[in-house]
Amino acid sequence: MIAPMFSIDVDLARGAFKRTVRFESTRRVIALVGRSGAGKTSLLHAIAGLVRPERGRIAIGGRCLFDSSTRVDEPAHHRRIGYVFQDARLFPHLDVRENLRYGAPRGRGGETRFVFDHIVELLGIGELLTRRVEGLSGGEAQRVAIGRALLSQPELLLLDEPLSMLDPERKDELLPWLRRLRDEVALPMVWVSHSQEDTARLADAVHRLD
Repeated sequence: MIAPMFSIDVDLARGAFKRTVRFESTRRVIALVGRSGAGKTSLLHAIAGLVRPERGRIAIGGRCLFDSSTRVDEPAHHRRIGYVFQDARLFPHLDVRENLRYGAPRGRGGETRFVFDHIVELLGIGELLTRRVEGLSGGEAQRVAIGRALLSQPELLLLDEPLSMLDPERKDELLPWLRRLRDEVALPMVWVSHSQEDTARLADAVHRLD
């Protein structure tokens, strides 16, 4: 029997919002879909350790991140999770190279799985390294944000609607790089999207939050 890559069973609550999310998947790249307010981003925040579920368990790749029954709650900065937001959130006072370097872990040992030059080549951002971020297109900015997340040496990548703020032309610019990332980097990913078309082009499995 294949062990699940993702094993999630949690009760989430944020203000008046409450819901239970429960699923297991052996797939490496999964998509969370559903209408606004269904709890997709809340679940990403729970996985990342930014919010605490009321109850339940979160395990990724066999590693338990949260378990209310055994009082496991790994701090966010120890979870080794890369998070890519829909608006890139690059530092405007730094150029592209400095934004990428900012993602590198400081004062922590361990394996360097993602090397700067390889990530730059993988995402096709070599010509952008000396550029200021205000001059980047939406697709270029998201590629830099993904690179910064990978250079933090994550064991899981969360992508919260990284295409939602892009026009069709910029979306078509970014999608091939995301597919290359999926195909060449053996890293578990959770992808949040409203678009069934985008999801079908990128995810191995889809979980709908109604």
